[in-house]
Amino acid sequence: MEPLPEFKYHPDPVKTGAIGKSEAVCQCCGRARGYIYTRTIYAEDEIEHICPWCIASGDAAEKFNGDFVDAHPLAQAGLSEEIIKEVSRRTPAYESWQQESWLACCDDACEFHGDATKNELLALIQDELVSLAKEVGFTFEVLSDVITHYEPKGSPALYKFVCRDFGKVKYHCDFH
Repeated sequence: MEPLPEFKYHPDPVKTGAIGKSEAVCQCCGRARGYIYTRTIYAEDEIEHICPWCIASGDAAEKFNGDFVDAHPLAQAGLSEEIIKEVSRRTPAYESWQQESWLACCDDACEFHGDATKNELLALIQDELVSLAKEVGFTFEVLSDVITHYEPKGSPALYKFVCRDFGKVKYHCDFH
C-alpha cells in the first residue's frame, strides 16, 4: 500500500477520523487504495467514496465541482486565493455540528488537529481563558462551565487549530 499523501493544513487526517481504512473504490480515480475519505464533499452530486490521493491532487474537487471545506471564513480572514483553494479543494474537512470554520493566523490557514482534549482546556491559564471566551462568544463563567463538562466529540465541540508560523493554539467552538 502506498503512503498517504501529506496535507499541509490537516497533518493527521487518520487520527482525526477524516480518512479511514477501506477497500471502497474511489469514485474519482476508480481505484481501491486502502483508505477513503469519511466526510462529505460539498458538490451537486452525492459522492460517497473519495480517496485521499484524489483530494490531495485536487482531482476530486475538479471532477465533482465541489469543496471539502467552506472557503468563506478563509476569505473573510483575507487569505490568498492559493491558500483558500488548498484548504477548500485539496484538504480533508473535519466533522462539525453546524458548518466547519477553518481558522487562520499570520496570513495563513491554521493546521487542524482534531477535538481539543479536556486536559489541555483545563490547563489554560486565566488570560488564555479570557481570550478564548471572547473568541467563541462566551462569558468567562459560561466558558468555565463548558470546559468543566466538556467531552471531545460532544456538544459543544471545541476544535483545535495550530498556527503554522508560531505554533499558537486556537480553538473553534460549535454546537449541536
